[in-house]
Amino acid sequence: MQRIADVALVVPDYDEAIDFYVNRLGFTLVSDIDLGGRKRWVRVRPEDDDSGTCLLLAQAVDELQKAAIGNQTGGRVGFFLQTDDFASDYTRLKDNGVQFLEAPRHEDYGSVAVFSDPWGNKWDLIEPRPEA
Repeated sequence: MQRIADVALVVPDYDEAIDFYVNRLGFTLVSDIDLGGRKRWVRVRPEDDDSGTCLLLAQAVDELQKAAIGNQTGGRVGFFLQTDDFASDYTRLKDNGVQFLEAPRHEDYGSVAVFSDPWGNKWDLIEPRPEA
């Protein structure tokens, strides 16, 4: 069996990223392990997600990595936060200071609104439409 365990996200600072993902988005801090040499193994995931997949917050250490912060997907939405209660989560995130780049839309595939993290990475908050 194979599965995606973690997806790395390059960030400028571990603690700033933890603050955003845990305190604003409501994610759970799964691990924060000191690896020495100013490196840490920092994993977060949505609070109710039991899939095992985490976002690995990786602090940039060189100029190439720093240049990728906020643009790891070339300006496209690169991350998708699925919910089963779009209206409630949209309101909660806005109240927590999350910056939405558009008003909610209701598409054939579901309800969606794009937001960004403090560094410019774009996310979809999405509630898929139930399959017919």
